[in-house]
Amino acid sequence: MITLAPPPPLRAAHHWRSVFVAAVCVLVAAVLPLLNVLTPENNPLHVSDFLITLVGKLTCYAIVAVAMDFVWGYAGILSLCHALFFALGGYAMGMHLMRVIGTEGMYRSALPDFMVFLDWKELPWYWHGFEHFGFALFMALFVPGCVAFVFGFFAFRSRISGVYFSIVTQAVTYAAMLLFFRNATGFGGNNGLTDFKRILGFPLREPSTRAALCAITGLTLAATFVLCRAVIASRAGRVLTAMRDAEAKVRFSGYDPVSYKLFAWTLSAVLCGLAGALYVPQVGIVNPSEMQPSSSVEIAIWVAVGGRGTLAGALLGAFVVNSAKSWLTVEFPTAWLYVLGTLFVVVTLVLPGGLLQALAGLGRVRGLVARTATAQTSSPPPATAAPAEEPRT
Repeated sequence: MITLAPPPPLRAAHHWRSVFVAAVCVLVAAVLPLLNVLTPENNPLHVSDFLITLVGKLTCYAIVAVAMDFVWGYAGILSLCHALFFALGGYAMGMHLMRVIGTEGMYRSALPDFMVFLDWKELPWYWHGFEHFGFALFMALFVPGCVAFVFGFFAFRSRISGVYFSIVTQAVTYAAMLLFFRNATGFGGNNGLTDFKRILGFPLREPSTRAALCAITGLTLAATFVLCRAVIASRAGRVLTAMRDAEAKVRFSGYDPVSYKLFAWTLSAVLCGLAGALYVPQVGIVNPSEMQPSSSVEIAIWVAVGGRGTLAGALLGAFVVNSAKSWLTVEFPTAWLYVLGTLFVVVTLVLPGGLLQALAGLGRVRGLVARTATAQTSSPPPATAAPAEEPRT
């Protein structure tokens, strides 16, 4: 069988998208943390601690957006419970950070402060083991992956797809949010988990620790992009893309859509859990509002705004939308939801390919104009006809 190479424009598009992602990852993982740590505060190149924390948070959102684009843009599965996976990873890391506080809390007890306040006498069984960082990191990946696998197994075997799948995932997210809001659940209720002190022995308030977390988050974003790109370029990725376009034909060709969908769905959930585990130490709090259904809708908007089915577009959309949110919620607090809704409608109607398609279109227009101008300047002047000779008399 002969494998055809992608056409030159497609290869060029993949190339500059990869260059863009690499530039963002280098900026987040190396440039900004070094400028924060090595330059004095009075230096114009100094990056503030606030900006480091903000960039780290946005990078965590970018990881979630790439994971969402992987399962929605390439497998055709629109999930509205990715915020749940993100929050589960965050809670796992938050439980570890609460356990390592020890007796340094407000009540000087071995129990977390909220348990002492609620008059709990002993640590619940599901909190044991979280004093170890390795166990907490494992659970931050395992719990979202396990929830996604169990839910996806029954949903995909029942052939639930399209808008029905999205509605069911939104219902699961809402149910989980209500469960975590209860004080009796043992996760801090509506206040969540907060007042963290250190991670792996390093104080979380130290600028060097925050810079290191930002750098690790940037490296994780690069690894997430490379992993998703490798899966998409593999045979499994081609089957996923084919199922997105014509699932019935793929099933009749002898492939099992359930196993491929379940793989992509579970991998995406694990990546979201990893992002949540990186998010909590940098932000300093995790509560049930992180898993509210509107958060999952916003994740889908990030991907749609940036460009679905490109990975790089999801990264771009997460940074652009959340940067605008961080600014507008301070300057114009009541205007953000209107701006978000307008942005989604405009992108859906005018730019269905997202910002990445718009930037690519501008690049093609500039190239066309440049080629036209070059052709006009390099073409020889038109030849003039010689005058006709007068007839002799």
